[in-house]
Amino acid sequence: MLGIVDLPLFIGAVFLLNVTPGPDTAYIVGRSIAQGRAAGVVSALGVSAGCCVHSLATAFGLTALLAASASAFTIIKFAGAAYLVWLGLRLLWKRPGLAGSGAAGAGQADARGLRALFMQGFLTNVLNPKVILFFVSFFPQFVDRHAAHQALAFLALGGIMVCMSTLWSTLVAWAAGTMTRKVGQAPRLKCWLDRMVGTAFIGLGARLALAQR
Repeated sequence: MLGIVDLPLFIGAVFLLNVTPGPDTAYIVGRSIAQGRAAGVVSALGVSAGCCVHSLATAFGLTALLAASASAFTIIKFAGAAYLVWLGLRLLWKRPGLAGSGAAGAGQADARGLRALFMQGFLTNVLNPKVILFFVSFFPQFVDRHAAHQALAFLALGGIMVCMSTLWSTLVAWAAGTMTRKVGQAPRLKCWLDRMVGTAFIGLGARLALAQR
């Protein structure tokens, strides 16, 4: 069908990849812990939107071009690393009083910040060159090189992966946010969690900056 081969194997591999913690999962959990369930879920949707971009790029050959270019890989790598470090520093510099004082303040912060959280999740995924390398090396294994509609095959596989990843990431975000829901009632603990998450983001950024092709 559409030139897709070994579809059950693809689905099983995607499932195992989803349940194996990685940078995207760490980011989503961090947002859920620091800002609650809604922030985690929206961040997960942003990451999924980034996967949609990678799927489209893979289908039309753009991912292969980027992966083949050492300069493009380096630029994207450092841009993604800088962005993660910036997000981490924002959490470290955040004043304890801005963490939220009451349900009304939290609701207003959520209303203003959901779009920003979506874009942050989107950018952390799109600016990760390791994701580009993953798509260009993983997806072709499940597409017949002689198929007449390879682009459609890549898009179909991308759609399957995005759906599975979105479901899993949303569940993870919801669970992490639920377990830490009472943190908002303890401003000092909330402040320390923000610092821990911020430090984790900086660590992820440093790890990405040092990554090799």
